Amino acid sequence: MSTSRSVEQWDEEFECLIDLTLGLMALNEGQRYVNHIQRMPMHTSIRTGHQYMLELINDHPDRLFNKIRMYRPCFEMLIQVLRQQTALQNSRFLTLEEQVMIFIYVISQKATNRMAMEDWQHSGSTISIVFTRICKAIASLSPIFIKSPNFDDVPDEIRFNPKYYPYFQDCVGAIDGTHIAAHAPSNMANNYHGRKSNVTTNMLAVCSFDMLFTYVVTGWEGAVHDSRVLTTQLEDPNSGFPHPPPGIHRLIFVVLFDLLINLIMSLPIFVLYTRVGKYYLVDSGYSNKPGYLAPFQRCFGVLKARFPILRFMTNFSLVRQQEIAMCCCVLHNFIKLHNRDDPLFQKFGVDGVMPPPDSDDEDNMASSSGTAANPHEYGGNDENLANSMRDHIMIQMYLHYNM
Repeated sequence: MSTSRSVEQWDEEFECLIDLTLGLMALNEGQRYVNHIQRMPMHTSIRTGHQYMLELINDHPDRLFNKIRMYRPCFEMLIQVLRQQTALQNSRFLTLEEQVMIFIYVISQKATNRMAMEDWQHSGSTISIVFTRICKAIASLSPIFIKSPNFDDVPDEIRFNPKYYPYFQDCVGAIDGTHIAAHAPSNMANNYHGRKSNVTTNMLAVCSFDMLFTYVVTGWEGAVHDSRVLTTQLEDPNSGFPHPPPGIHRLIFVVLFDLLINLIMSLPIFVLYTRVGKYYLVDSGYSNKPGYLAPFQRCFGVLKARFPILRFMTNFSLVRQQEIAMCCCVLHNFIKLHNRDDPLFQKFGVDGVMPPPDSDDEDNMASSSGTAANPHEYGGNDENLANSMRDHIMIQMYLHYNM
């Protein structure tokens, strides 16, 4: 019996040894296969990323525009500015031109890392390093290209347009919010759900009438209402928000009947007590207050048309997503300043005022997403003054076009 048990134990140990040997052989063979695949060159196209960049620059102008949403003169000017204003230079294997083009390609085509790897024939890590480096550099240019409006002058788009002058001669710009597609950690996702349950961040921007951003704040959770974002920026002394200068008080007499009627009967005169001064136009999702009148038309369409990544954000960190949104605004202003004939600006409005958005546009989340705005948050007196100012402008326009 003892011998029999010894044989059985030996058989079991032998079988275990065979199984272990076979397992080690399979593991070794698998590792050899993996190593073979890892050592196999992947990006072996005859056309390198640098050659692809030169091809786009030197070929038909529309090829470059379709790829990065800007033409060659504007792109070359951007490279010059980045060399002068940032520490960016050529790297060991990539020129600065190729690095910048890779970044703009990603945000213009909502391209993934794998798509960029294939198009530019670089590894995924190289694409990620280049994207981060250029993103930080362009975002750092925001103080240079996103500047406060000039409160002393009447915008040309108002002064030389009879539809708006003199009614909006004190208007210095427009304020609106838009929702940017986002990725958020699962434990924070509820704070970023917008109207359609999409994960978004809320961006507030001040725009001039020539479609330049003059103030931008990014990164607010999508569930936060536009009115709260604006109120927070207005009350924060360190926000850098460009407040319109306060005006003076005076009586405005509005005549509602023409001279012929006045000769026949007594002339009714309506007295409006209002604050006269510079102001922004704001979306109807915000409350009226001195310096901020609702409503107005949006001007985010051209931004999202040029940079679709704002509608289809890939999986970046929340900090990087904020930088990407700021980069898009910087590039938007840069293109507007250096190419007034840009086809996207021409398409979205020739007189500086954007066409109204469609009713189902994602940007319309402003007045319906997140916590509802408090209609009395600014105080009754301020709201009445702003309402009077708005009504006065409306009556002026009515008299002009109907008398």
